[in-house]
This record gives sequence, C-alpha cells and structure tokens, in this order.
Amino acid sequence: MADVKRIGVLTGGGDSPGINAAIRAIVRRAKPAGLDVVGSRDGWWGAVEDDLVPLGLGDVAGILHIGGTILGTSRTNPFQKNADTGAWTPTSKVDQILETLKRRQVEALIAIGGDDTLGVAHRLAPHGVRAVGIPQTIDNDIAGTDYAIGFHSALAVVTDALDRLHTTAHAHHRVLIVEVMGRDAGWIAILGGLAGGADVILAPEEPFSVGEVEEALQRRLDAGRRFSIIVVAEGARPVELGSRPVATEGRVDAFGHPQLGGVGYWLAAELEKAGLPLTPRVTVLSYLQRGGVATPTDRLLATRFGAAAVEFSQDGQYDVMVALHGPTVVAVPLAEALAGCPKPVGPEFLDLARNIGVR
Repeated sequence: MADVKRIGVLTGGGDSPGINAAIRAIVRRAKPAGLDVVGSRDGWWGAVEDDLVPLGLGDVAGILHIGGTILGTSRTNPFQKNADTGAWTPTSKVDQILETLKRRQVEALIAIGGDDTLGVAHRLAPHGVRAVGIPQTIDNDIAGTDYAIGFHSALAVVTDALDRLHTTAHAHHRVLIVEVMGRDAGWIAILGGLAGGADVILAPEEPFSVGEVEEALQRRLDAGRRFSIIVVAEGARPVELGSRPVATEGRVDAFGHPQLGGVGYWLAAELEKAGLPLTPRVTVLSYLQRGGVATPTDRLLATRFGAAAVEFSQDGQYDVMVALHGPTVVAVPLAEALAGCPKPVGPEFLDLARNIGVR
C-alpha cells in the first residue's frame, strides 16, 4: 500500500460527458479511505499556477449526469516539442508543477483526458510525479482500452442527429453531409454512421475520392432512392488533396495539432460540380457532440474508472492508465497506451460497413 494521504485530480483537453461522474467517483471513493482530494482548475494550468481547490462530498453532489467538467479544462502543455527530434522537453512549467504538488502535499495525481493530457502525466513520471490516468475523449482513439469516457455520449448525439436529418433529406430530395469529430480515427463517424443508417461514411482510416462518393450516390439514385446521408469525420482525407485532411492553415494548439474542420463544406462544393439531381447541404455537429448529459453507459464507465484510479494509487500503481478490457477494469502502463495512439477503428467495423453496402 502506498503512503498516500492527498490525491490531486485534473481534467485536460477537450471536455466530454462523463468527466464529472469520474470526479464524483474519485471523491466518493477517496473519502471513506481517509484521503483528501484537491482539484486543479483548468487542467495542467492549475497545477502550474497553483490554482488548486479542495473537493469534498458536497462539491460533487448532483454532478453525476452533468456534462463538461466542474474543474474546467485547457490545453496547457508544460513540455515543449523539439522540432528536429520530436522529443518533448520540460519547460519552467514543469518546475512550477513540482513546486505546487510539494507545497500542497499532493502525493498522487489522477489525470483525466486524452493522449495529450495523459502524455504529460507520463512524461512527469521521471520527475517524481506519481500519476494515474483516466482515458477521456469522445474520439475513443486512446489505445489500451476498449472505450474512453465520453465516446458513448457523443455516439448517442450523432445517432440522434442522423435520425432527425433523415426525414428532411427524404422530404427535400437532398444529400445531407454531416461532419463529425475525429481527427485521426473514425470511431464517431463509423459507429455513428452505422447506428444512424448513413449511406456513405468517410473516416481517416481510409482515404476517399469524390468520384467514389458520386458513384455511391448515383447507385442510390438508380435504385430509386432520391436522398442520401453522408457522415464525414473532420480528419477524413480526400485523395484530391493528397490524402491530407482539410485544415485551417497556420492554426495549431499547444500540442502541435493543426485545427481541422471544413471537409463537409469542401465535399459539398465538389459534389455540386457533379451535376447530380440532389442538392448537398452541410450540418457540422461540432461541440454539440461534447455537450449535454452523459449517457448511463458513460456514467457507469466513469464511475468505475474513477474508483479504480483511487484504488490503483492506494496500491502504489503509478504511471498507469485505467482501462476497460471486456467487462474488466485493469491498469495498463501509460507508455503502452500512448504508444498505440491514435487507435484506429479496427477491421471488424470497417468490414461491417462494407458488407452492408456503406462506403
């Protein structure tokens, strides 16, 4: 058993429904074990700036279902990437984090986030920070776990949107293009498209051509289907652009990711040129996928992950990530999980989409 009396918790990167359920579980599991819990506001920024707040049972009451994060989030990165070697090197912010944790007597840290947030936790291990990671991203592209917190809730939003858009597409004889999140992996696009009955699904795993999309739409027209639904991930890669995603030129975040977006409108403009008797229209779900209440599945997953993270810290298991393997919650080394990121959609779902006639 590790000698831990105070645990810190932070939430970094993009938010998703289920984070608050995890925070609640951490506090509710820690208190009976005699552990204090403090929260870092706005992810790693709070640890850098010594903006930590105590978290008691009253602070987490009533937040189980609420989306977002009561602690706030940011994309603060205390490391800097070497442009030549690709290595992450510590900045002065790392020393500030170490000072904050020492001053506040935080002996273990639980980091909730995607591969960027968890990557910082892993890189802090050689500096003496004892951290446990909880995977949270609607993209579901973190390796080492079947599912991450937030994915199921985002999937429900996309499925509901497709259900609603079908009636309008049918009534107006249109091609409705739905752009969803998914920078490097198409979990939302492919599973959401399958669940919502999309006719064409475009994801980062397989580059696409406009000609292929036109052929799929024409086949539906030939079969008497006078509308179509296309789901396209923001990171989908048109061969006409050299199999690169559509990005906002020059805009990158603190982890070096270019800002993606606009592939739906790009595709609509290309389809307009084809002269098909179907008018393309675009719906970008954007942050709607991140918001709203968490589904029961995400609430349960987050509750299990939060409780397990506390237990791993008590058992002295650090530099690990809480993960779901089948029905079981396990500890996976962070190095192993990060090495497999971004986790692509596997052949099972890709083959399923092909076998039922979805591009």
